[in-house]
Amino acid sequence: MTVHLHEKGLFAWSEWAETLSKELHRPGRAEDGSDYFDCWVAALSELLVSRGVVDAFAILDLQKSWQRAAEATPHGKPIELANDPQR
Repeated sequence: MTVHLHEKGLFAWSEWAETLSKELHRPGRAEDGSDYFDCWVAALSELLVSRGVVDAFAILDLQKSWQRAAEATPHGKPIELANDPQR
């Protein structure tokens, strides 16, 4: 998704690299890189919010919905937003 948005001109690759780097070096981040995916998502979210593509609250609501869907999905079954009991 990040590459696609870059290719569509939403942001320059240097801007992406800078945003991701800032996220990776925030205080409290895992020194072993085990939270790399979380940093990636936070950096992409920051770019999307700063461009007005999406609202930060919408991202948080969607994140919570995916979490509820994951918790409600039986083991071995695909996680789908439709599985969120609050949707």
